Amino acid sequence: MLRSNLLARIDLRGDALPEGGALRDLLPRAEFDVEAALEKVRPICEDVHHRGDAALIEYAERFDGVKLDQVRVPAAALARALDRLDPEVRAALEESIRRARIVHRAQRRGEHTTQVVPGGTVTEKWVPVDRVGLYAPGGRSVYPSSVIMNVVPAQEAGVESIALASPGQKEFGGLPHPTILAACALLGVDEVYAAGGATAVAMFAYGTESCPPANMVTGPGNIWVAAAKRYFTGRIGIDAEAGPTEIAVLADDTADPVHVAADLISQAEHDPLAAAVLVTDSEELAAAVERELAPQVAAAKHVEDRIRPALAGRQSAIVLVSDIEDGLKVVNAYGAEHLEIQTADAAALAARVRNAGAVFVGPWAPVSLGDYAAGSNHVLPTGGCACHSSGLSVQSFLRGIHIVDYTRDALAEVTHHVVTLAEAEDLPAHGAALKARFDWKVPGQ
Repeated sequence: MLRSNLLARIDLRGDALPEGGALRDLLPRAEFDVEAALEKVRPICEDVHHRGDAALIEYAERFDGVKLDQVRVPAAALARALDRLDPEVRAALEESIRRARIVHRAQRRGEHTTQVVPGGTVTEKWVPVDRVGLYAPGGRSVYPSSVIMNVVPAQEAGVESIALASPGQKEFGGLPHPTILAACALLGVDEVYAAGGATAVAMFAYGTESCPPANMVTGPGNIWVAAAKRYFTGRIGIDAEAGPTEIAVLADDTADPVHVAADLISQAEHDPLAAAVLVTDSEELAAAVERELAPQVAAAKHVEDRIRPALAGRQSAIVLVSDIEDGLKVVNAYGAEHLEIQTADAAALAARVRNAGAVFVGPWAPVSLGDYAAGSNHVLPTGGCACHSSGLSVQSFLRGIHIVDYTRDALAEVTHHVVTLAEAEDLPAHGAALKARFDWKVPGQ
């Protein structure tokens, strides 16, 4: 890895690219040690288990600097936040909600029955979880968009009980940010809690005096949220252990360096651990993007605390490849949360991407569009998890249940196969359960 500018360079030109894990190991990635954080959140989670709301109130003062009388946000505060919401922000949130509903409503799955044999059917029905706890971060930035991205698919899945937690803010009297509250009100979510980090996940997992336990917890957060999700996996369902955000841009010499630089900065703006990766076969584009970064970074807002350390971190780089085919191999190995394709044949290349949380095609579909108003979901797998996991969707909140319905004749026709397989696995009682239905002699009787 070479560095002469803000972004480091990784040169993979020349020799044939390695396969699989060997290629992944060459690519930049943020350090995100959830296992180490797990040991720190464990006692906090158990304290919430034993002391309930009292523990939540104590941790809110310790971690967020707020003094709470109660954890649940009063209904009046939700109504007040919506009433005072800037009209332009309200219009933007409403349009984001409208577009998200269009996409997520189309993801609904209906019941389907398959006739396996005459008299034998298997029906798959989809049932929403009963109750979900959704998390909206409230640290460096406020994310009403994350409220939308979590609530809309849960609602479209048919989840009947939806609660949301977000950290209390000192400047707002211990309540979550008013834009978060307003977004909840717009979506009809009236069960909102001032709780952050691992304590919010523990509240949903165990339940407290004011908050019934949930079956599932979703939503992005910091490493403490990720660690708490890992701690409770098995007790509750989770969407993912979200890590720092990522953008990868696969570009050739047709890409506009102004656009590419702006898009890299847009993700670096989130967090000092955010990853910004450009994969290109064009030395000229790489140099032009490096030149563009300097003035654009200088003109940005969150330069020293987020953008500069993110771009300069080990997780960000320009990766030079011999050709775009190699570039496609690199981005598939990387498995980015957000992948932009800015090439001459962007749509054709996008169709060949196998590993990405979401793919953004061409110069007019930047990641920022997906963050807010494309209609897609922005809660996406990070840290290479796009190689095996999907982003949040209606399916995330549904459970598939098989309903098996066989007649006597249909069962009789297959009994000898079941008995044969049961005995091959040394589980004779499995076969005996079928024999008993047909007055066959049961072993031992």
